[in-house]
Amino acid sequence: MRLFIKALCAGFILTVVYSMVPFQAECADISDNVFRLHILANSDSGEDQALKLRVRDRILELTSNLFENAEDKETAERLAAAHLQELADAASEEIAESGYAYPVRAELTRMPFDTRRYDDYTLPSGTYDALRITIGEGNGHNWWCVMFPSLCVGSPDDGKAKEALGENGYEVVRNEKREYKFFIIELFENISQIF
Repeated sequence: MRLFIKALCAGFILTVVYSMVPFQAECADISDNVFRLHILANSDSGEDQALKLRVRDRILELTSNLFENAEDKETAERLAAAHLQELADAASEEIAESGYAYPVRAELTRMPFDTRRYDDYTLPSGTYDALRITIGEGNGHNWWCVMFPSLCVGSPDDGKAKEALGENGYEVVRNEKREYKFFIIELFENISQIF
């Protein structure tokens, strides 16, 4: 009987894993076509967290104009790289205008992100390219969103999102019923990092 139960459990696990392979590939395609924004606050104090949001607003205002004509992630990344100092200066200016003297570091990086539910979409966990803005010590809670296609604060650009992510990728991020699959993929990724 124990052998039967073990075989049944193993079969169930293999079925789940096998059924997740195509979905995991769709999620990998999403991370390949998305450029994210990651802002780290100096600390978790209320003042530093409020400052982080003011910096966010300033960066989003600047990049919305900067990325307006970007047709793909690579173009958005090149534009961010070309304007990296301008982005850091805008963050520094916002910090100074708010009465603080924290240093700012702006960099392009490739980093892991957890599954994240936003208002109208869910982005699967994975490794994404990102613009990271670190304020001061960078020891506070962070904030992140999707800069390209523009899915940050406010209404997303659905036309550009569909074009950048493809029809399947767009359906993956907009379908709330798939959140359990995101959890399973994130679990598999965490387990694979252990081994």
